[in-house]
Amino acid sequence: MPDFLQSGHATAPCRLLLAHGAGAAMTSPFLEQLTALLATQGIGVSRFEFAYMAARRTGGKRRPPPAAEKITGEYLEAISEARRDLRPRQRLFIGGKSMGGRVASLIAQDCFDRGEIAGLVCFGYPFHPPGKPEQLRTTHLEILTCPALIVQGERDPFGSKVEVAGYPLAPAISLTWIGDGDHDLGPRGASGFTRKGNLAAAAGAAAAFMLSHVA
Repeated sequence: MPDFLQSGHATAPCRLLLAHGAGAAMTSPFLEQLTALLATQGIGVSRFEFAYMAARRTGGKRRPPPAAEKITGEYLEAISEARRDLRPRQRLFIGGKSMGGRVASLIAQDCFDRGEIAGLVCFGYPFHPPGKPEQLRTTHLEILTCPALIVQGERDPFGSKVEVAGYPLAPAISLTWIGDGDHDLGPRGASGFTRKGNLAAAAGAAAAFMLSHVA
């Protein structure tokens, strides 16, 4: 059973179940800052860790992350637990940072079809490994009907704005591009953008998306 870090008001109309990236825990600076910003936008957030990452907190052997397809069951368990704590009329969304978002995307359609979630939100989706644009991870995203938002840095090495423009993504997927952002949405110093502003833009886009899907 996953342990959750809860943020935001318990009766928020939307709750986002948020998973971490491959190498950073649920308490990474990125997720700490993003979660705080989402809470100010009226979104509840439940963060959790996959078992390989949680084991590091108890002195477990540092192991590389499993393949995304092998930990979908852990995410499904987290959804089941999170749904038990939902308030009446509160809608659940799933997603994550990088790998966490990819795992969520692999199960989103089935969960949506069963009425368990209202949508998917990914921050820095890993469309392909850095430097290997031919190894696309988009097949399931071409047929998705679950409402989805991908918040991506314009120069993300896992899928830049120029690259993603050529992908046949499903109409259900919305994209928000963060100015000059890298994989953590951070801009270059002379770009005219700031990390603080970029994170605020990401949180604002995610909150607007989720709130627009509240009945």
